[in-house]
Amino acid sequence: MEVVTNTNVNSPKNETKSLSPWAIARRKFMKNKLAMISLVFLICIVLVAIFGPIFNKQDIVRVDFMNMRKEPSGENWLGTDTNGRDVFARMLHGARTSLMIGFSCTLFITLIGTIVGSVAGYNGGKIDQMLMRFTDFVLVFPFMIFVIVLNSILTGKVTGAWTLIIVMSLLSWGGVARIVRSKVLAEKENEYILAAKSIGTRPSKIIIKHLLPNVSSTIIVQATLILAVMIVAESGLSFLGFGVPTNTPSWGNMLAEARDADVLRNITWMWAPPAIAITLTILSINFIGEGLKDALNPKSNR
Repeated sequence: MEVVTNTNVNSPKNETKSLSPWAIARRKFMKNKLAMISLVFLICIVLVAIFGPIFNKQDIVRVDFMNMRKEPSGENWLGTDTNGRDVFARMLHGARTSLMIGFSCTLFITLIGTIVGSVAGYNGGKIDQMLMRFTDFVLVFPFMIFVIVLNSILTGKVTGAWTLIIVMSLLSWGGVARIVRSKVLAEKENEYILAAKSIGTRPSKIIIKHLLPNVSSTIIVQATLILAVMIVAESGLSFLGFGVPTNTPSWGNMLAEARDADVLRNITWMWAPPAIAITLTILSINFIGEGLKDALNPKSNR
């Protein structure tokens, strides 16, 4: 009697098992259609923000009294604002400012929070207590009030939108620090960390080469959420008049036009385009974040 055994080592199941966790996560993310569409949209927005102002040569600063509040036309695709400036040109420059603030704040917040959280979680003891009490001190600040106050103090000392970037970054890293600390606390009890300690590996090397790669998935997901929050925060502060300088175009500064009741009711082309751009950008970032969260979750079997 002949026994037939299945020795197909190239089956999809075996092939999936042989892939690295990052390769599996990439496959799962690419199968998420909504996340992929959102990623393509966000890439397009970033490319437009980078290269759009280069090709659009219209003056976005000069006041043109002859073309104030013109409706959308072939010459001005999205019309003009109360100062006669082309709304479409300001949209392109505003995208660069808003996304630069969002990505810069996300980078600084993630960097500060990761350093503080990893050092506190790995060392424990007095260092952990000291860093976490300082983190609690940062977290209890009323965000909007302190951003407005510090932004007013630093205006003139730091040029352009960097004032807002510095202030928002210094007041927003506490949440990331706490999440990273909790992950490091759980991860440092594994055998490979104990083995690295036993052979005399430096703490900085253990954190950088062993701990952070294993908590990077959590950091990436948090970064996407922070990016969306920072873009909304910039828009809200600029709408209230406490964001980037009014002579610097941003989506938030363009939305500030809607504070005028007449503009809000009758001249929708002045505030609707930046509002739609902000909404679609935030939605795309959130969908990307959800896709990454699902893809990087080892328990997900989608």
